[in-house]
Amino acid sequence: MRDLKIPESRHPEKAHRADNAQPKKPDWIRVKAPTSKGYQETHKIMREHKLVTVCEEAGCPNAGECWSQGHATMMIMGEICTRGCTFCNVATGRPDDLDVFEPGRVADAVQKLGLNHVVITSVDRDDLEDGGAEHFAMTIRAIRKRSPGTTIEILTPDFLKCDPSVLEVVVEAKPDVFNHNLETVPGLYPEVRPGARYFHSLRLLQRVKELDPTMFTKSGIMVGLGEDKQAVHQVMDDMRAADIDFLTIGQYLQPTPKHHAVDRFVHPDEFAAYEKAAYGKGFLMVSATPLTRSSYHAGDDFARLRENRLKKLGETAV
Repeated sequence: MRDLKIPESRHPEKAHRADNAQPKKPDWIRVKAPTSKGYQETHKIMREHKLVTVCEEAGCPNAGECWSQGHATMMIMGEICTRGCTFCNVATGRPDDLDVFEPGRVADAVQKLGLNHVVITSVDRDDLEDGGAEHFAMTIRAIRKRSPGTTIEILTPDFLKCDPSVLEVVVEAKPDVFNHNLETVPGLYPEVRPGARYFHSLRLLQRVKELDPTMFTKSGIMVGLGEDKQAVHQVMDDMRAADIDFLTIGQYLQPTPKHHAVDRFVHPDEFAAYEKAAYGKGFLMVSATPLTRSSYHAGDDFARLRENRLKKLGETAV
């Protein structure tokens, strides 16, 4: 992968300030409050199994829709992150010890919800020698044992401070989709993801493909943080150079006035243009809408992802 010229941020003074006013949201990203019976049932199962969800911790706007269908993205290894990304609403601090019984509880919840596809994510755990790699693997194995027909998608941290070999532990557990989000363009990393490294994250996903070429890889970014279109297209090119299969692009929504300010609300037409361009660059699957999130419609998208791979293989054979 070639080196990039990293541009200066357009609004460095806005990051993580207490006076970042939150602009009024346009109509195209307004959602209804969750009230359905399905939502309540999902909430009950999460509480009964003492599970944390990124849907709640990150204030996902799609929680009402997804939970009404029994789809909740479970966040393992606690609810306290060792990083302090300025876009994220998950608490930062010193995490508790790992709960060795958590993988079993996750597997029980997946079985009880009757999920065909599940997304498992986590906080960053820089305090752990393996970054939580074995805990991910244990969770995958527990789900496979209880629900062998369920496909599993993981959204992992970057394992930045770990020995590179820890990635093998996760890949050997055979998730169906390995997702790690780049989150933003490289020029905004110092203020948006100060504890992460853009090229390390790309290399992580590239390494997954080297370890298991059949495994689907996925990554996503947010727009509306201060990036420009050229930088977004450069990220697409870098992802394809790392052989990433699935790209997600969604609108950044500022959780609180203390978080990174919203630079602008990107119009749906611009998202449609990004999607068209991404398919043109060779991605097997693209989801680019204002409300797109990593796990939004993940099951349906996974089915389409497999279909698109088979279609591409058929075209290659001809």
